Amino acid sequence: MNKKQNKRTCHQGISPNAVAIIGAIITLLGGFFLSYNYVQAKKVMAYDYMSNLFYDGNSLQEIKDSITEEEETKEELTEGLSDTYTDEYIGYLTIPKINLTKGFLDKRSSENDVEKNILVVEGSNYPDVEKGNLILAGHSGTGWKAFFNDLQKLTNNDVIYITYKNKKYTYKIVNIYKQSKVGKIAIYRNYDKTTLTLVTCTNNDSTTQTIYISELESVEDE
Repeated sequence: MNKKQNKRTCHQGISPNAVAIIGAIITLLGGFFLSYNYVQAKKVMAYDYMSNLFYDGNSLQEIKDSITEEEETKEELTEGLSDTYTDEYIGYLTIPKINLTKGFLDKRSSENDVEKNILVVEGSNYPDVEKGNLILAGHSGTGWKAFFNDLQKLTNNDVIYITYKNKKYTYKIVNIYKQSKVGKIAIYRNYDKTTLTLVTCTNNDSTTQTIYISELESVEDE
């Protein structure tokens, strides 16, 4: 039997039922992938918001924040703010594992600048806002302002403290991940939790930044 005859015989060997079964399998696979993408999109909408953190080159020269959340939660962004403020520290970040204690300022202060201090990112919440998210950004690398250089030593379950308005907030790290520097980062957090997010450039990698997500464990008086 020559090749043409063999090819014709193979094609004739596939029954209509087999073709129908193959078609059904392809249809099911297509439906699965469409459903998966839909679920993933919904998951991101429920547990993630975008914070636009802009930088210049390999450092965090200018960091701003743009949060897209449900309209009713936007009122929380100004909760606890007074009409007046100072350029003095209003709270402290303490990470015992890396011997770091550093103050932070009111979001409206001119000293709330990543070139001078750790930055309270505009749009984030202070620790006393239930289910809010305090976002702090800082430099890594070398020099006196590389306050977040040793964050690379942190792992899940490490403890972080925030002192604010005579109360001590205890957080535990639940997620650490990297993202490429594309002008903004995605902050993945659980909206049912009060969270603290730390952001810095990844050590020895000029193309990525590292995000540390921690959740509130307890609050006690100082």
